[in-house]
Amino acid sequence: MKAFLTLTTLLLTVALASANWHCGNGQCGNDELCWGMDNNHHCMKLWDCHDVSLQITCIGTWVDAKNGRTYSQFDVTIHNHMGRNIKQIFIGTDHTLCLRDNNSIWNVVRCNDNQDLTLPNNVDVNAHASYTFGFIVEGRQEPHLWVKAVTF
Repeated sequence: MKAFLTLTTLLLTVALASANWHCGNGQCGNDELCWGMDNNHHCMKLWDCHDVSLQITCIGTWVDAKNGRTYSQFDVTIHNHMGRNIKQIFIGTDHTLCLRDNNSIWNVVRCNDNQDLTLPNNVDVNAHASYTFGFIVEGRQEPHLWVKAVTF
């Protein structure tokens, strides 16, 4: 019985570890980039990859006279340093992306869970080009964003 329990635990651990690294299903870690074409995908640590980068720029900050709250507008530029087009990108967010309201984000789509951002339909980021989207958040803090996955 001990051997069966040990084997079951080992198999479950291997399955969970494998699922965490199998990015064909979009399951790279937060610090990883999913890259590849067709069914041949790989996870790569972001600090090892300079192919895609995000540049976050604060456009301005102000206090709303009606409610006394502080808001900041940010632009985010996706830079494609590769020689091929990005067909889709998934950008992770956390609690720091506290939008002023549902209309305070443009040129990007929030996924169903509202935790990830992705390109609008029929939008690619061409080879060696960039794409910019923006939003308005409550407060002054720059939101924490990271590249979760990229498809070509």
